[in-house]
Amino acid sequence: MGCEGYDDGMPRVPVNFYIYLYDASYFDLLNYGGYVYVTGGISGIVVYRLSEWEFVAFDRACPYDWDHEDSWIWVEPDRLTLKCQKCGSLFNILDGGIIIGPSQFPLRRYATNFDGVRLRVRS
Repeated sequence: MGCEGYDDGMPRVPVNFYIYLYDASYFDLLNYGGYVYVTGGISGIVVYRLSEWEFVAFDRACPYDWDHEDSWIWVEPDRLTLKCQKCGSLFNILDGGIIIGPSQFPLRRYATNFDGVRLRVRS
């Protein structure tokens, strides 16, 4: 599930994996507001738990300067925003939307499906 209908200039990378929440590597996802960084996508993926059944997953590549190796998105201490440390773009963690530019595009979002035990993340 990404934003269709626009070209953010970033390459399309296939994503398809499962996260088992009771695996010790993913314990932070057992709580609302918990997040983990995982490999995949262009520059890695951040997975965030919104509620009991809802998760979001965003590529860590900043849409503004994705081709620079140090333009990764990080969860801010408030756990409500994501920030590119290189350009300073700030994004909403709920939907990946832009709060402050220079990015003109939201974060690349991946589809998530949760069955109560495992979370599937896919493009």
